[in-house]
Amino acid sequence: MTSTRTTETSRSPELRLTLKALGGLRADLVTDAFAYRPLPRMDVTRGPLRILPARIRDEFGVLPHLAVGFLALIVFALGGEAAPDAFGPFTVVYAGVPAAIVLLTLIRPVLAFWASLASTPVLGLVGGSDDGWPWPPHFFAMHLFVLVVVAMRTRPRTAGWMWLVTAGYAFFVQVFLRVGAGPSDAVPLLFTAGIALLLVTTFQVRREAAREVTAQQTVTAVERSKRTLLEERTTIARELHDVVAHHMSVVAIQAEAAPYRVENPPPELEQAFATIRENAVAALTELRRVLGVVRAENYEAPDAPQPTLADLDGLVGNVREAGLDVTKTVTGSVRELPQGVELSAYRIVQEALSNVLRHAPGAPATVEVSYVLGGLGVRVVNGPARGLVKPSPGAGHGITGMRERVTMLDGEMTAGTTDDGGYEVAVFIPVAREEAAA
Repeated sequence: MTSTRTTETSRSPELRLTLKALGGLRADLVTDAFAYRPLPRMDVTRGPLRILPARIRDEFGVLPHLAVGFLALIVFALGGEAAPDAFGPFTVVYAGVPAAIVLLTLIRPVLAFWASLASTPVLGLVGGSDDGWPWPPHFFAMHLFVLVVVAMRTRPRTAGWMWLVTAGYAFFVQVFLRVGAGPSDAVPLLFTAGIALLLVTTFQVRREAAREVTAQQTVTAVERSKRTLLEERTTIARELHDVVAHHMSVVAIQAEAAPYRVENPPPELEQAFATIRENAVAALTELRRVLGVVRAENYEAPDAPQPTLADLDGLVGNVREAGLDVTKTVTGSVRELPQGVELSAYRIVQEALSNVLRHAPGAPATVEVSYVLGGLGVRVVNGPARGLVKPSPGAGHGITGMRERVTMLDGEMTAGTTDDGGYEVAVFIPVAREEAAA
């Protein structure tokens, strides 16, 4: 029996944990250590600064930069006092380099941390100061400031790595690079830095938790708003379905029974009632198909085919039986178009003819369908109302629905009255060649 073990599974748990920890150290303090990361301006729309006037509030966005500059000034002042030759060239280097490293945290924070460690023994050996080793006062302040600023600009885990690296570095220089007989300030620095980094990490964790809570609350509020809107629309759709379905059912039943209530009804009357019943049943079926999805969570729409431009003849014939004088013309090379275009064009013609029946009874209407190279043109125009039947009052959402369909297909639509008092709806729906060929 042969057993195979990968390199990952053959390692001990301790070794895997160590490698994982070293990987975290490399990701936080080694990878992209020279990366350019400028300190962003402070958000002045939150916190106490938001109460300031807008014209001066934006100027306070550089407060973090000014704070780092002030820390660098403190380090420079401490270095000038500790320099062996006052006001000499060495003083500028001895005090200026630590101050420059503090300023370096504004653009390259991780590099500033390594520069702070590397510069300490070099300048300390050159200066030969016994006042603390390996961090004289201004180096002490420099490294403490660098730790705090870098910790505030990086993730919380980085603060722990910086403290551990600083502790290992302090042990190394204390044992191998010991200079002078003065007391060491490694322990005070590690203690002070530990407290400062702990406070910074706690602040970062709390701030990140607050951000996550705010983001979650925002998402929850949006979802709640969407759910409320969906529930309202569902309730309206259900009420509409129940009311309209009931009345359309009554219309269909009464239209079917009406010829039997009249003795020897003329054929025209029987045909009219039959047409009414067919339209009522068709409308009821369409209504249940569209709105029935809200009746049950597992509702399945019927597999009835959607109408296309090929069904316009049936639509025109149905409208003619209702008493509308309508003429249909088709120009261009008839071809099969995408299903969405065909359905939208059919619905637009259907809605336009319905508007003619409601708002311009007795007026003749013309339906023009044009197959052009770049798409499909549809035009429905009618004359002014005439006859004894009064137009239906008010305006519905037919034009709005047509515009929504056209906009969805990146088309264009115009609708308005004509010179003779009629109404015209003109639509153009673009269709690419590849879409038409598909």
